[in-house]
Amino acid sequence: MSRWIIDHLWLICAVPFTASLVILSLPNGRHKSAATLAVAGQIAALVMSFFAFLPTLRTPGFRAVQNFTWFTFGDNALRLGWLLDPLAAVMLMMITLVGLCIFVFSTGYMAADKNFVRFFAYLSFFSGAMLGLVISNSLLLLFVCWELVGLASYLLIGFWIERPSAAAAAKKAFITTRIGDMGFFLGLLWLYGRSGTLLFYDSGNGCLESTGLAMLGASATFMEGPTPVSALIHAATMVAAGVFLVARVYPIFSLDAIEGVTSSLTVVVWIGVTTALMAAFIAIAQADIKRILAYSTVSQLGLMMVSLGVGGVAAGMMHLLAHGFFKALLFLGAGSVIHGCHGEQDIRKMGGLRRLMPITFSTYAIGMMALSGVPLFFSGGWTKEEILHVTAHWPASRLPYYFLLIGVVLTALYMTRQIIYVFFGDRHADSQHAHESPRVMTIPLIALAICAILFSVVLTPAWPWLHDYLTDESAHFEFARLIQPALFLSLALVSVGVALGIWMYRKAGAQNRQRPPDTDPLEFVQPQLFRFLESKMWIDELYARTVVAFSWMSARLSDWMDRNFWDRLVRGFGGIGQLFGIFTSDVDERGINAGVDETTIGTRGLGRLMSAAHSGQIQTYLGVIAIGVLALLLFYAWLA
Repeated sequence: MSRWIIDHLWLICAVPFTASLVILSLPNGRHKSAATLAVAGQIAALVMSFFAFLPTLRTPGFRAVQNFTWFTFGDNALRLGWLLDPLAAVMLMMITLVGLCIFVFSTGYMAADKNFVRFFAYLSFFSGAMLGLVISNSLLLLFVCWELVGLASYLLIGFWIERPSAAAAAKKAFITTRIGDMGFFLGLLWLYGRSGTLLFYDSGNGCLESTGLAMLGASATFMEGPTPVSALIHAATMVAAGVFLVARVYPIFSLDAIEGVTSSLTVVVWIGVTTALMAAFIAIAQADIKRILAYSTVSQLGLMMVSLGVGGVAAGMMHLLAHGFFKALLFLGAGSVIHGCHGEQDIRKMGGLRRLMPITFSTYAIGMMALSGVPLFFSGGWTKEEILHVTAHWPASRLPYYFLLIGVVLTALYMTRQIIYVFFGDRHADSQHAHESPRVMTIPLIALAICAILFSVVLTPAWPWLHDYLTDESAHFEFARLIQPALFLSLALVSVGVALGIWMYRKAGAQNRQRPPDTDPLEFVQPQLFRFLESKMWIDELYARTVVAFSWMSARLSDWMDRNFWDRLVRGFGGIGQLFGIFTSDVDERGINAGVDETTIGTRGLGRLMSAAHSGQIQTYLGVIAIGVLALLLFYAWLA
C-alpha cells in the first residue's frame, strides 16, 4: 500500500477536491449526505497520508519525487511534480488529522445552518488545496495551490455573506492576500529566470539541489466566518502555509550564509520578532474570544519565523505541528463556548462556565497550557523551549532572544486573562443558560487535547524523535537531557505570566471596588494604554490613512485623468479623424468620382459613335476607303 500511494501521491489532495465537487451538486437539504461525503473524504486522505508517512520512517533521508510535463512551448517544457519527504509527511498527517476533528465538530456546530451543504463543500475544497500545497515539488504548483487556499479562505470567511462584517472581512482578507501574492509571483519569476527551473528536486537539477543553488549563488484578517473556519485556517492550514514555504525553500534563504546569517534570514528574524510582540500585546486588550486566539496565532507565527530565521528549521516546524493541534483545540473550544452561550463571543459577558461546561473547560485548559508553553506534559512547552534555545545562539544578535522571553510572559498573561473571564468568576446574566455542547462536538475536543499532550512525547530533549526525524538524524533516549536550565527558565517565565494574570484579573481586579463591573482591570489602571492596544495599535487606522488613502488618491487622480485628459485626448483624435474623413469623402465624391464619371460618359459616347460606323455593310466600308484615298491624294498634291 505504501508503494502504491507513493506512486499515486496526487490522490491525497484529489479525494477532498472530488468530495467538494460532489457535495456542491447536492440539493441544499442533504445535510447528512454532505457531512458523510466530507468526513469520508477526509478519512480517506488521512489513511493515505498515514501509508505515505510509513516509508519515511523506515528509510533515513527518504525522498520520493514524481515529475511530469504540463505543457511545452518551443523547445522548453514546463514541468510540475509531487514530493514526499519527512517535512511533507508530517504536515500531511497533521493537516488531515486536525482537519478530520474540525470536520466532525462542524457537523454539530453548523447543524442548524441553512447553507450546511455549501459549508462542507468549501471545507473539503480548502483541505484539498492545502494538501496539494504540501506535496508540491514545483514552486509553480505550490503557488497554484496557494491561490486555491486563498480562494477557499475567502469563501469560508465570507460564508455568512448576509452579514456586512463577514463580507467586509472576506474582501479585506482576499485583497490583502493578493497584494502579498504579487511578491510571491515576482520571486517565482526571478527564481525561474536565474535557475531555469521551478522544480524543487529533479535528479540534481532542481532549484534546491546543487546545480540550481550554484546558479543562484553565481547571480547572488480576522475571521468573521463560522468558528470551525477559524480553527481550520489558524490551526493547521492557511497560516501554516507561509512557515511551510520558508522551511521548504530554506536552502535558498541560507545561500552563501556566514555562520548561518544572511540578509534575507535577518529580515525574517526581525519581522518575526515584531509580529510576535505586537500581536501578543494586542491580544491582551481584546474582548472577542475568537479575536484573542486569532492574534495569538499571529504571535505564534512570528515565533516560528524567528526560529526559521535563526536556523532552527526543525524547531520552527515542530512548533508549527504542535501549534496545529492545540490551536485547533482552542478554536473549537471557543466554538463550543459560543455554541453553549447561544452565540455570545464577548468574554466579559461570560464567567463561571467551568461548572456548566466541564468537558469544554478541561480541554480548553489543556490547550491554554500548551499555548502558554507549560513544559513537561504539554507539547507547546517543549517546542517553545527549543525555539528559545536556537534563538539564544544566533550569532548576529541576542536581542531577538530577549524579546521572545517577553513574548512568552505575554502569551501566558493573555491566555490566563481569557480563561479567567470565561470559566471563572461570577456567572454573567448572558451565560446563565449556558450548556455543554453535544458529544459530536466534545469528542473532537477530547481527541485534540490528547494529541496536545501525547505529542510532547516525541518532542522532549530526552527523546527528540521528531527533531531528529526532520533533520535525518538518529534519535537516542537519554533521560539526563530532560533536565536543562532552559526548562526552568521557560517554567519561570510561564509562571510569571500566569501569576500576573491571576493577580490582575482574579485578585486585584476583584478587590478593587471602584472599578466598574464590565471594565477591564488594565483598562481601569491604564486607560490610554488599554485603548491603544484595544484599537490594535491603530494599525488599521494607519493603514487607512496611508495605503488606503494613497489608493483613493490614485483612483481619483486616475479618474480625473481619464475624464479630463485621456477622454479629451481621445475625443480630439476622434475629431481630427472625423474631419479627415469629411475631407477625404468630399475629395472622393466631388473630385475623383466626378472625374471618373465624366471620363466614363465621354468614353461611352465615343464608343457609341464608333459602333455606329461598324454597320456591317460592304458599300459603306468602300465609301469610307474612297474618301480616305481621296484625302491622301489631296494631301499629296498640297505637299507637292
